[in-house]
Formats: sequence, structure tokens, C-alpha cells
Amino acid sequence: MPLRKPPLRDHHDERGATFTEFGGWDMPVEFDSIKEEHLSVRDSVGIFDVSHMGEIEVSGPDAEQLMQRLTTNDVTQLSAGDSQYSMITDEDGIIIDDTVVYRLPEDDESDYLFIPNAGHGEQMHDRWKRFRNQWDLDAEIRNATDDYAMYAVQGPDAADAVGEATEESVTDLSKFEAMYATVAGVRCWIARTGYTGEDGFELICPWDDAETVWDAFDCQPCGLGSRDTLRTEMGFLLSGQDFNHENDPRNPYEAKVSFTVKLDTEFVGRDALERAKEEGVEETFVGFRLIDRGVPRHGYDITNTDDTIIGTVTSGTMSPTLSEPIGLGYVPTDYADPGTVIRVMVRGRSKKAKIESTPFLKDK
Repeated sequence: MPLRKPPLRDHHDERGATFTEFGGWDMPVEFDSIKEEHLSVRDSVGIFDVSHMGEIEVSGPDAEQLMQRLTTNDVTQLSAGDSQYSMITDEDGIIIDDTVVYRLPEDDESDYLFIPNAGHGEQMHDRWKRFRNQWDLDAEIRNATDDYAMYAVQGPDAADAVGEATEESVTDLSKFEAMYATVAGVRCWIARTGYTGEDGFELICPWDDAETVWDAFDCQPCGLGSRDTLRTEMGFLLSGQDFNHENDPRNPYEAKVSFTVKLDTEFVGRDALERAKEEGVEETFVGFRLIDRGVPRHGYDITNTDDTIIGTVTSGTMSPTLSEPIGLGYVPTDYADPGTVIRVMVRGRSKKAKIESTPFLKDK
């Protein structure tokens, strides 16, 4: 099956980007270098093309009820222009995907917009339709992924960059607030959200206006490579890697995102998660820093000091900010306390490491 292309694929190619497959999309992995792009975001500002993310619109009299029953957070707490991070779980409380849910303005054609991860758009569209029909709810669900481009402007100077590019004032938005604003004559949905640990905004604009909006920002273009190193330094989950519904099933308590679970609401998987909370978990998501030389990578074994395998690295990198090797993974709760010595098998060699609380950047 051919890879899907973001609207600016050729534009990025002309800029000299290199590409990688991600979630069925042909996406820029770097423009100049991962380190240069990473540090631009930490020190100033950079822009990412994240048009591989999905967009699902939900509208109708029962839209709120449908969203409430299919996500773990409490959508009834959202006013127009608010958003929230949430999990989508199955009947056993296992995470299928994580998402951001937006409550759209009252004059919008849709009531809610939620953002599945790359490769999950059609799956979530079908899931929402299936449960709508099963529960006999009055709601319309539309997969709008092919209608929009999505960008992330991130870094300590992001507010200045977005403020200069928009006709309306967006810099007063608080974290997880959003509004419509105009960029280079194009109406965009702009949210103060991001995936880097820095201040930032995410912009959704019509697919056909993608180049106009992208070119309105004169800052470092960044690929998925630096996006990954930035989010790893923060300890943020990557769907399909730090949890995988089929290959590495995890619930929100194991994944340390219990703040997204509101057990006083009714949603698919609620009863299983109530039991998980009461019983506790056997394994939990942790960060670690290698003491010995080497770089941890996804799939490497984590062992105790007796070389008994106790877990698996889900994400790992050489931190461009810290210039040290860091990683994420699941270990038994007995090994989860910061300072606990573990070992990681790096290319067949056992490397000493220590459990560390996340984010790795303690000023974030």
C-alpha cells in the first residue's frame, strides 16, 4: 500500500528534508540535523509538520454523550475553546490510543474535534460510528484527516512567532485553550498545545492552504526525529511504541497517565480501570539514564543487577539537551523508585543505568 503524503511533501523535499515512514505516512524526519532542530526548539522556536495526525469531527445532539463514553476524561468540563488530553480504551481498560479532544465554538458546524495518532484515524472513525449505532445515539462522525494540515510551532519564542503571524491576539490563550485566528489570510484553529515540553501552539488549517500557512513562519523547520527526542526528554508517551494495543497492552495506570481517567464518568473500560486502581499495577512506566556508554533503543532488554530480564525499553535516545543517554520503559514496581540501579542490554552488552523521574529536564 503506498504511503500517504502530507500536503507539503514536495515543499519539504525542495527544502532538503529526508523522509521516513510513520503511521502509513511519508513524513520529514529531519531538515538539517536532529540535534540542530532539537536545540532550536529548546532555545528559540521551530515548526513541525504534523499533518499525519488525524482529525475526527463529532456533531449532533448526542455528540457530548458519545465523546464522554468513548474517552476516559470528562468532556462535560470543556467549555468552547477548551481541550483535554485523554485516553481511548477498550473494554479491558487497555489503551488503544491517546488523543486531544477540543470543544469547538457554538457557531462551528461540529461540536467536538479529536486528534487520533497517525494511522488511527480510520480506526477511530469506525469505532465512533459503531458505538453510536450500538447505543442508538444521534451524532454525526466525520473523518476530516484529508481536509486539514496540522503544524506545531514550539519553543520559548513560539508565542512571539505565532503572535506576529496571526491577525487576532492568540498569545493570551492559556495552556490547552484554542480559538480560530487568521494566518496569512487563512482561517486556522490554533491551540496552545504541544508535544515538546516547551511553550507552543498547534495550528490546523485547510489542506489547500497548507503552504501559505507554513510559509508565514520564518523559523527552523523540524522533522519527526527531533520531535521524538524532545518528547522523550519529557517522558511523553508515543502511541504504538510506549504502548501498543496488540503487542504491548497497557492501561493508563501502568502508563502513568491516571490523571486522564475520571472514574465518576461512564466510558468503555471504566469498570476494568476501577479494578486496576483498587488492585494496583505490577509494572509501571519509568525513565532511566544510562551510566555506562551506549544508547538505549526500542526493544532492548532491561535487566536487574543479576542480569534477569525485568522489562523492555520502549523509547531511548542520546539526549541532545543533556548529552546523555536516556530511555523509557516498563519495569516491576519494585524497581521503579528513582535511584534504583538497573541494567540495559545494548547490542548484547549489559550497561549500568539508574531509574530517574521524568521529565529528565527538571526545569520543565
